[in-house]
Amino acid sequence: MTFSIVGRDPATGDLGVAVASKFLAVGALVPFARSGVGAVATQSYVNPNFGPDGLRLLAEGLGPEEVAARFQAEDADIAQRQFGIVGADGRSVTYSGAGCHAWAGGFTGTDVAIQGNILVGPEVVDAMVAGWEAGAGQPLPRRLLGALRAGDAAGGDRRGRQSAALLCVGPGRGYGGLTDDWVNLRADDHPDPCAELERLLGIYDLLFGRPETTVELDEDGRRWLRALLIRQDYASSLPGGEWDPDTEAAVWALFGTENLEERWVPGGRFDPVALEYLRERFGE
Repeated sequence: MTFSIVGRDPATGDLGVAVASKFLAVGALVPFARSGVGAVATQSYVNPNFGPDGLRLLAEGLGPEEVAARFQAEDADIAQRQFGIVGADGRSVTYSGAGCHAWAGGFTGTDVAIQGNILVGPEVVDAMVAGWEAGAGQPLPRRLLGALRAGDAAGGDRRGRQSAALLCVGPGRGYGGLTDDWVNLRADDHPDPCAELERLLGIYDLLFGRPETTVELDEDGRRWLRALLIRQDYASSLPGGEWDPDTEAAVWALFGTENLEERWVPGGRFDPVALEYLRERFGE
């Protein structure tokens, strides 16, 4: 009923899972990840305990193959299960029980485990492998989603589409750099959930991405900003010329209202992505 990819970014150590299915809110049951430990996708008559249990066993020092062996030894219904695991060191495993509905199977390589059941055929997994390899060097959420969309384009779940999810973790990747929890997006019931997930990731990148470069406003840009702040009631009046504390406070309030805090740069410089959004949102 599901196809998924579990992956690791070898450059950063980020870990994550992308999954799609003809099943309501697949993101509530399939993907699990913990920074510095590993990631798990559990599906096909899903045993949701495989997620937390798998992460616990990885944290205790077992490798993915050893975790898979424990699952097979301890779950009486293992023949119906399917799962994929990638450890923090890039080792991986995928398992498809003999009782999984056809077509079912998977692929493993360093840093990746891909698996699916009730698929149109093995071409779904093949397309996901190609998508994963083509995405080398991209941020992990984009790479995982690219592979998932490739599988969807190849036919995906032969029963149709309903939901998709993307979960990623990485050191200090969370909001404000305070947690390791990074991207956690779901399309729980949608006619084209993989496309919806990509739309949501675009919004996530806008609102929660961090500045890669900064720019300083020229005179026309400062005039536009002052007018915007006054027009939107963030200030009754602002002096021209140099940046001052009142201007900074007003701009910070604007960024907070628009949920752009992660793109904030103090001292009068700006993230170009945030500036472009503000110009599109409020006009020139």
